[in-house]
Formats: sequence, structure tokens, C-alpha cells
Amino acid sequence: MARDDTRRREALRLLGGAGAVGLLGACGRDDLDFGGGDSDGSTGGEEPLSCTVRPEQTEGPYFVDQRLERSDIRSDPTTGAVSQGVLLRVIVHVSDVMGETCVPIAGAVVDLWQCDAIGEYSGVADSLGQFDHTGRYFLRGFQRTDERGRVEFITVYPGWYTGRCVHLHFKVRTDPDSLVGREFTSQLYFDEAVTDLVHATEAYAGKGPRDTPNERDGAYRSGGSELVLAIEPDGDGWQGRIDLGLLA
Repeated sequence: MARDDTRRREALRLLGGAGAVGLLGACGRDDLDFGGGDSDGSTGGEEPLSCTVRPEQTEGPYFVDQRLERSDIRSDPTTGAVSQGVLLRVIVHVSDVMGETCVPIAGAVVDLWQCDAIGEYSGVADSLGQFDHTGRYFLRGFQRTDERGRVEFITVYPGWYTGRCVHLHFKVRTDPDSLVGREFTSQLYFDEAVTDLVHATEAYAGKGPRDTPNERDGAYRSGGSELVLAIEPDGDGWQGRIDLGLLA
């Protein structure tokens, strides 16, 4: 454990201010007033929120609308098997941007899905025949935002597969059962220093070094720098956070 703690401290040193850039860098909306919080802009004692409009990105081929409502998405509900890897806690705040005001959206559906430590997705068969996990639903799930517009997922740090940098997929639907509900789909990314540390651990190392860093990934180059999680150590794992503003 001491070695892991040293690695996490080293990652923070390498990161420097990168997490703040990920939170505040998009569209000039980072100074918006967050309505409904305390007078200092905080909500319920948490750190102050920014309301940042971020770029949409492709859904990709692996979204499965299974409607698995759960916070901990590591297990496969079919077999009970739990995906191995470094613990990752993902926190997303969703808000409406209304002029110069930012208002939390309660009750929105936030889906999160990702590959496992060796780069495989559940619920689908790979077109190249490398895996077939149809009928299994590990590392997938959704949460509904609370009154602060907040959801939290417990998952594992994703692995990699050829041609893509390390990422998560997410989708926000304000009313998934209505034709008038809004939908926002995008991806989340990681600082390379943290990924290097995580992918050196047992669950990931056997696959070898990833072939596509962030800057060589086509999706990342289309706004990915505005979708990097603000990340910090969290016990034996990591916590990543992002604030998302939806244009009303």
C-alpha cells in the first residue's frame, strides 16, 4: 500500500493544475452563478460547482439501453462476477444553463458505460471477433440526478483497446421516455500520468502499453481536452469529477 500511495502522490505532482483546466476550460461559462446553493456558491457543504458547457461526442457502437439503475456498476447482474481493476469513483453534476444562471437538474438519467481492464465491453460482440459478451452487463448502469444535479458511480479505471485512448462513455437524458426530453452524449478522458500509474498494476499490465495516447485519438482531438475528469486519489483508488452545463 505504501508504494501505491507514493505513486498517487507522484501522479498529483505530475498533474499540477490539469484538473482545474478540465473543469474550467470550456466555452467561457465557468463563472456562472449556480442557483440554489449557499451564498458562497457551494451546495450542501461540497466544493463550489462550475457550470461548463462541454462538447458532445459520438455515442460509439457499444451503447446498450439496458436500464440498469445502480451506482456500483462493477458486477455483471447475470453471473455475479465483479470486474477487476483499480477502483474509480465518478461524480457528475448536471445543470441547466439559463442566461447567466446555472440551475441543477434533478431527475435526469445519466448512463455510464465502459470497457474493462483488458479493453472489452459487455452486452455486445466485437465486430473483429475478439470477444462476445452478449447477455452480460458489467460496467454499465445509470443513476438519476439528485436535487443537486449529482450522480455518483463506483466502477474500475478503464483499460485500453487498439485505436482509442482511455475513456468512459456517458449519456444524459432529461426525460428518456418523452420526445421533448433533451439528450446529451459524450465521453470522458483521463490525465496520461494517472493512466500510466494505473495501467502498471496487475489487472492491466498483462496487456502491455496502450497504443493510442490522448493526442493521437481522433475523438479526443475533437474537444477531449474539455472532457478530462478532474481526478484525485481516493483511498486505494481514484475519484474523478466533472460538471456539465446543458443549454436550456
